[in-house]
Amino acid sequence: MKILVTGANGLLGQKLTERLQNDPSVHLIATARGKSVLPIERGDYHTLDVTDGAAVADLFARVKPDVVIHTAAMTQVDQCESEREACWTANVTAVENLITSCTTVGAHLVHVSTDFIFDGSRGPLDETEKPNPVNYYGESKLAAEERVINSTIGWSILRTVLVYGITRDMSRSNIVLWVKNSLEQGKTIQVVNDQWRTPTLAEDLAQGCHLAATKKATGIYNISGKDFLSPYDIAHKTADFFKLDKSLIKAADSSTFKQPARRPLTTGFIITKAERDLGYKPHSFEEGIAVLAEQIGATIQ
Repeated sequence: MKILVTGANGLLGQKLTERLQNDPSVHLIATARGKSVLPIERGDYHTLDVTDGAAVADLFARVKPDVVIHTAAMTQVDQCESEREACWTANVTAVENLITSCTTVGAHLVHVSTDFIFDGSRGPLDETEKPNPVNYYGESKLAAEERVINSTIGWSILRTVLVYGITRDMSRSNIVLWVKNSLEQGKTIQVVNDQWRTPTLAEDLAQGCHLAATKKATGIYNISGKDFLSPYDIAHKTADFFKLDKSLIKAADSSTFKQPARRPLTTGFIITKAERDLGYKPHSFEEGIAVLAEQIGATIQ
């Protein structure tokens, strides 16, 4: 099975690239805008801008993927709010291009989406919850989902929440690394205690993508962690694991932080469907921190 991955240089893309190269039944076709940041020992790498429809069509005609896992996106929520045209191009036009080319070659599309398509009024949520985004990033991701659902191709939509992890080329941090690094430097940090999520280890999200791709699963699946936590809880668990000073962690509500884009307060996912239908098995949050710690070579005294 030929599986093409977009956004192969991102956090999820790198985890997928590593994972798919270890599956002998898969021929990996990794793509991203620049040079590959990972060695591709089993498979191929192609430079690709998914917002360029002609480039997408040309590559698909040449490599003829069986499945496409679309991880590339503009995910900086505040930037999406202020740069709406760029956000729409990255998150919607790119998906339209992929749908067109998947239709041409008969490929199944696995599209990665987000909990930010919801308004945050309650959680955790199952796959039947009605979307109602409160920021432009969420609007763009919901529009992309609608394009996929209304297409004639085979498709899976995988929604996820607050992804954390580490790669050898970290262009962006995440909540676990931010807490760890701040406390190690003796910094006092303010962390919100009125938002709720089910934080997702990047390796677990890659597992979900892999399962959906090889099964050519049809429908919407929640792929996240299983622990329902506030960022304040996450910070405390991170401090506990790395034996750092929790007194530096100060609780704050969302109104403390002035951000261009509104955030949904409560999301988080119920993952029963993915566990049942895909065989998805995520780590607990504590297990996820241990995975991350091993990767950064952290030594717990």
